[in-house]
Amino acid sequence: MPVKVEAAIALQTLVSNQEQAKVYIRPFIRPVMQELLHVIKETENDDLTSVIQKMICEYNEEVAIIAIDMTQNLAEIFSKVLQSDEYEESEDKTVMALGILSTIDTILTVMEDHKEITQQLEGICLQVIGLVLQKPIIEFYEEILSLAFGLTCQAISPQMWQLLGVLYDVFQQDCFDYFTDMMPLLHNYVTVDTDMLLSNPKHLEVIYTMCKKVLTGDAGEDAECHAAKLLEVIILQCRGRGIDQCVPLFVEAVLERLTRGVKSNELRTMCLQVAIAALYYNPALLIHTLENIRFPHSPEPITAQFINQWMNDTDCFLGLHDRKMCIIGLSVLMELPSRPPAVEAVVAQIVPSILLLFLGLKHVYASRVLAKQDALTRAPPTEEEENEEIPSDEDEANESKQKMQEQPSAPVGQEEEEDEDDDDDDDYWDEDGLEGTPLEEYSTTLDYDNGEDEYQFFTTALLKIQSNDAVWYQSLTAPLSDDQKKQLQEIYSLAQQRRSAGVKGQ
Repeated sequence: MPVKVEAAIALQTLVSNQEQAKVYIRPFIRPVMQELLHVIKETENDDLTSVIQKMICEYNEEVAIIAIDMTQNLAEIFSKVLQSDEYEESEDKTVMALGILSTIDTILTVMEDHKEITQQLEGICLQVIGLVLQKPIIEFYEEILSLAFGLTCQAISPQMWQLLGVLYDVFQQDCFDYFTDMMPLLHNYVTVDTDMLLSNPKHLEVIYTMCKKVLTGDAGEDAECHAAKLLEVIILQCRGRGIDQCVPLFVEAVLERLTRGVKSNELRTMCLQVAIAALYYNPALLIHTLENIRFPHSPEPITAQFINQWMNDTDCFLGLHDRKMCIIGLSVLMELPSRPPAVEAVVAQIVPSILLLFLGLKHVYASRVLAKQDALTRAPPTEEEENEEIPSDEDEANESKQKMQEQPSAPVGQEEEEDEDDDDDDDYWDEDGLEGTPLEEYSTTLDYDNGEDEYQFFTTALLKIQSNDAVWYQSLTAPLSDDQKKQLQEIYSLAQQRRSAGVKGQ
């Protein structure tokens, strides 16, 4: 058996470095994989799980026909490892079990385009998830949540909806520690099958309760940012779907968090963004909510505090989605038919803030165009590079999971506009501002190809104000400098180009 272990490790090196060997092995992949599984079952050698992952990635089409049998075998080995008498004392057993979970995850990832196979894998994976949760074995939570995520990317079965209730019970016990690991799965529950989410009030209640508990506890600001992001995703995903009774609860949760000490700009802007999304969802509902929220430290409505904080922090909205959300929110704010006094008080800041956000967006879009061009012109790999051993097969297999949504492309006409920038503008945008924020991977309806177009949305709102309320239009535009007026005209032109080209929009 030790000889077979060495042979398996040698096989991985051979496949990684020799193209001819890779081709030669292809017809024999089924018996090779079966023997590998047998050796793993007999030896419980954790080095062999990485060999199997490498073979799965290299021969994914050939593996498809045996994926179900392989996963069933791996699940049986996993169960055997967990139930062995030495499991509690042996660190090797834990490493072995983790390797098996990772291998099952790899199979799920490479089979994601084979719907029928994935459906059959679901039952096996749920058995594995159930084993971990029953024990419970907390150190495997991250891996089983990754499995559950993989099972919900295309569709969500009734069994997976039942898992949401189980995860809620787990959350109640282990609370904050695994909320960020749950986030990709929870995002799927909201976006993949929104109809089912809304068909049972318990589903939304469970997700909201988890977010609320994170925001009111001591989970730390990273988990709190994720909770606020999930609330924003729900509001945007369910716009026009009748969750009016939920939105005030979401807004109150994030604004209450803002009244306590917030260390990072990210958490502050993320909390503001939930309320901004609520403004986009239903302006009258948000204003009514703000006017009726009272926190113990202040008897006054929170409306003015929210709007002032928003105006002060517009330069803290980074990346693409956050800037876009902020622009759309400010456009709705300036177009309110019944303006609160707090909006009148900041009139001189609204359009200049929007222009600053558009300037940031222009840099973001341009940097992405350059990145795409760089990727297209990059020299093809040499034969040596192609055969170079891959350092982490797990990373390779999970790459698609990390990209939850492709980033939108640059606006029409953006490249032409780029040269008109002053060099001084570069000082305002460091690298962090140009890159997408970490939470942007949790896509919303605004980020899809048919999502709202920020250029058209803003210019339509401003033109409507110009036609219907000349005094308010004058108040909005009077503070603009000559450079800002020029930028505004450029935005009008770009919006028209995008409209003519049929880019997104209303």
